[in-house]
Amino acid sequence: MESNKYLPLLGRILLGAPFVMSGLGKLGAYAGTVGYISAVGLPAAPLAYILAVVIEVGGGLMLLGGYKVCWASLVMAAFSLATAVFFHHNFADQNQMIHFLKNVMMAGGLLQIAYFGAGAWSLDARFAQSNSLKADLRTS
Repeated sequence: MESNKYLPLLGRILLGAPFVMSGLGKLGAYAGTVGYISAVGLPAAPLAYILAVVIEVGGGLMLLGGYKVCWASLVMAAFSLATAVFFHHNFADQNQMIHFLKNVMMAGGLLQIAYFGAGAWSLDARFAQSNSLKADLRTS
């Protein structure tokens, strides 16, 4: 179906936008976020904070634009799994279990993007098309 070409874009929006929103939210809550990271026992909380913001905002924007989605998706999937393990491992608390499973599901979706690519409506596809045209011109 011709309309299927929009599904990868929709999937990237649905996965990327919440990451961007979460990262931007962290920008406005430095002390609280660093305190939360410290409270779970992770070392170098300020560095972890910076990494989280960069991965969430940067990776989310890369997904939205469809730029280097394989690498962005792999990093974000690893981040989502690490977040699940370090922050949402208390299964006695149903809310934490739901957050754990949500992060695992996000990682699964991100791995799908890493494998199948960004789709037709993406910078990756645009650059691939441009590089193909340049290669054709060089061989002509």
